[in-house]
Amino acid sequence: MLSRAAAKTIPELLHSSKSLFLPCSRLVFRSGQFSRVIRAAPIRSFSIGKLGSKYERDPRFAVLEQKDRDFFKSILPPEAVIEDKDDLEAFNEDWMKKYNGQSKICLKPRTTEQVSKIMAYCNEHRLAVCPQGGNTGLVGGSVPLFDEIIVNLSAMTKIVSFDEVSGVLVCQAGCVLQALDEQVNKSGFMMPVDMAAKGSCHIGGNVATNAGGLRYLRYGSMHGNVLGLEVVLADGTVLDTLSTLRKDNTGYDMKQLFIGSEGTLGIVTAVAINTPRKPKSINVSFFACDSYEDVTKMFTYAMRELGEIVSAVEFMDRGAMEVVLKHLEGARDPLEAPHPFYVLIETSGSNVDHDQEKMTSFLEKVLTDEVAVDGVLAQDNAQARQLWHVREGIAEACARVGAVYMYDLSIPLQQLYDVVIGSNERLRDEAAAKAIGFGHLGDCNLHLVVYNNKYDEELVAKMEPWVYEWTARHKGSVGAEHGVGRMKADCVHFRQPEAVTRSMFALKSQMDPNGILNPYKVLPSKILPKFE
Repeated sequence: MLSRAAAKTIPELLHSSKSLFLPCSRLVFRSGQFSRVIRAAPIRSFSIGKLGSKYERDPRFAVLEQKDRDFFKSILPPEAVIEDKDDLEAFNEDWMKKYNGQSKICLKPRTTEQVSKIMAYCNEHRLAVCPQGGNTGLVGGSVPLFDEIIVNLSAMTKIVSFDEVSGVLVCQAGCVLQALDEQVNKSGFMMPVDMAAKGSCHIGGNVATNAGGLRYLRYGSMHGNVLGLEVVLADGTVLDTLSTLRKDNTGYDMKQLFIGSEGTLGIVTAVAINTPRKPKSINVSFFACDSYEDVTKMFTYAMRELGEIVSAVEFMDRGAMEVVLKHLEGARDPLEAPHPFYVLIETSGSNVDHDQEKMTSFLEKVLTDEVAVDGVLAQDNAQARQLWHVREGIAEACARVGAVYMYDLSIPLQQLYDVVIGSNERLRDEAAAKAIGFGHLGDCNLHLVVYNNKYDEELVAKMEPWVYEWTARHKGSVGAEHGVGRMKADCVHFRQPEAVTRSMFALKSQMDPNGILNPYKVLPSKILPKFE
């Protein structure tokens, strides 16, 4: 609880343009709550991964000491406290090897009570914390920037309950998405979210980043599917909103605060989520188009002709296809000749004959109308998986090219591919660099990937902030489904008005006054007017 003296400073702080962490320190030092004299670390600067951008460590945070290590070992079993430098490497670095931190310890609690004790201790002693799930993110949100204590939830894998009538699943946050899907499949249900990283990502991380995925068009977002959460706050308080009710309007819907907050407001430890019935009939088709205009027509045709059974409409350009064919094991071109663009369409329904008839009719119509120039309809599950393998494997294939810069953007459908064209124009003098595009047509979500043979600051300077400015001018969002993390923390003003950003600062200061939860992430280093 903030003191009255501290609370009076909030309006002043909300109108300050200085760093996020300075307002927090004002609140902290005036509140007089600390029983321990903090030995702050000297200011150091580290590069963020291979990009070389410099950020200074917040000197308010304490440095890990032996007594801190001893405390953690007193509440966790030996195997749950990782201190070996080599063992820590996997937790300090993201899977694309773009962002890396300097943490000296990783904690792997098994229970909410253990997470609560960890957070209460860290809050009292001002030790910064980096919550971590499957570490499959693309924006640096799940790895420390400096020496933050990593709290990895991979040991929290218990399925608490599953209601086979309502389809409501309750589980701990460390459960892997694919494992959950396989479990509920046994009862005729499926997880509402699906993505290429499903074999590694955690449901808690999906919630924390408000993950979208491949079937967002059909099943919607985490905001719409999550029924309840259990969350540990910065001071160790356990916030139990783990409701399994579909309707509950008793006061504020607190769980929504934590969906998409990326561990900056609290650590999600358990989730109650609605799971839809698994469809009896699934059809997957793959088409080729000669232009992006025809790609948008394909989407229009799909929604008009297949509307009630459409579950995914994905696209990729030829550049993405070439990367997949060259770098993804087991991938092959579904069509005989190369084409500029490709569209994958999936339908999910309850009547096999009805759905197949509709898909076959659709294929004939788009080919007759010359919206598509070629196409193939999967004849069995194996062929369907092969088609999806091409689309889902793009990110993995890109990671094998060399240096990769990935931008996750929401852009109005008609202009969505223009930014790829513009990117290649800006990169025309870079012999080894190329921009490719793929993504979710139904969500107007583009994944713009720039790959190069090495990480290059000059190349970054050509792309940033241009790509964010371009997106803002076209009424888009610089963060669609991958989150903000560290990569886009200082790009929030390209989408959000200043008043909204100030409200975010106020919320963070109230819920985490010491600023220990995932610092340097999500919120910008300073408040800027919205880019126009």
